[in-house]
Amino acid sequence: MAEKGIREYDAKRLMAKALPEFSGGKLIYEAKSVLIGPETDINKLADENPWLKTEKLVAKPDQLFGKRGKNNLLYVNKTWDEVKTWIKERMNRKITIIQTTGKTTGVLTHFLVEQFVPHEDEYYVAITTHRDKDTIHFSMKGGVDIEEVWDTVVTLDIPILSTIEDVDIEGFLPDELGDKKKKVAEFITALYKFLVDYHFTYLELNPFTFVGDKVVPLDAVAKLDDYASYQCAEKWGKIEFPPSFGLQKTEEEEYVSELDERTGASLKLTLLNPEGRVWNLVAGGGASVIYADTVVDLGYADELANYGEYSGNPSRELTYEYTKTILKLMTKQKDPQGRPKYLIIGGGIANFTDVAKTFTGIIQAIEEYADKLREINVKIYVRRGGPNYKEGLENMRKMGKRLGLPVEVYGPETHMTKIVSMALGGEKR
Repeated sequence: MAEKGIREYDAKRLMAKALPEFSGGKLIYEAKSVLIGPETDINKLADENPWLKTEKLVAKPDQLFGKRGKNNLLYVNKTWDEVKTWIKERMNRKITIIQTTGKTTGVLTHFLVEQFVPHEDEYYVAITTHRDKDTIHFSMKGGVDIEEVWDTVVTLDIPILSTIEDVDIEGFLPDELGDKKKKVAEFITALYKFLVDYHFTYLELNPFTFVGDKVVPLDAVAKLDDYASYQCAEKWGKIEFPPSFGLQKTEEEEYVSELDERTGASLKLTLLNPEGRVWNLVAGGGASVIYADTVVDLGYADELANYGEYSGNPSRELTYEYTKTILKLMTKQKDPQGRPKYLIIGGGIANFTDVAKTFTGIIQAIEEYADKLREINVKIYVRRGGPNYKEGLENMRKMGKRLGLPVEVYGPETHMTKIVSMALGGEKR
């Protein structure tokens, strides 16, 4: 599982689509909202959404950061003309925001504009997923920093093999809700079903309210399991996983994201340190975490260049493109101190991925970059098992000899992460 944040706009869009289904038609959320980016045609947007010109509005950045009110980035109860001016003054502007974790600097590029909803009560709900359970948090004091009023939060765990029907949602809610208790319970029940069916890993509404019979999530934070993107393509529609505020994707990361979107396999790449000397080319999401942790545990966190994985039996062509992208980054510069770099081609024992086929794509990319790999003194370590692994490993050995590259090759008889300590064991820290 790889959880990734999504925009508030998308979280609310999906919620509006799904709530009637998961509440048996009892709950309706009319998501009157638009997303404005650097290339949005403002005039066309208003023509397509005439309510923008007639309703009072709320505007705020939609870039995966919170505390927008405290950072003077919440524009409330305004006209469309006022909102347009406010956004124009801030679009593409570099700002520094203050969050719980400290200060972050980035560029404002996307804004959420939605209908202003006068209301009285504000509630808090959050659902978090864990390995052995899901947890629901609720408070009657929404709309504030929930940490400051955490003593008002009630918590309910749902064991991993249970369903929402197996727990007493209404019973765990505060009696102070009075006659609204049943409606809140219905909403949380539908929200949980929505979270499970749409493969959310985290969903927080702070606050949400009710206006008449309609539920209104006023603020939303959400994360999806992006490994479910293939099976949830129809449900999610056009979804975006933007980088965290202050972090912009490199050209190479964008390219791998594009490759990932074109296939049912999984291709992920996050650049951690372009000057790092340890580069991982790892098969499998779980294995990618283990290899990265091993590098860190050995004391080389500052040398870990990337994090990512390929899985789901990608084609030779996709594996070639993925590998080529990593090698392009790896060979951009020599280590200033002349030390070697390490390419860790690792993974567990595959269930259905054809090791020989994927290695063919990797070998093709290495052949193209052989001169540069020799020039910057790259040492290659390989460990893999699974269908046709012997053929794949033998092809790797032959490649090393043919190209004059230092390549050490190991199969499933060697512990999965042993090649990391083999590579780094001779270095002094």
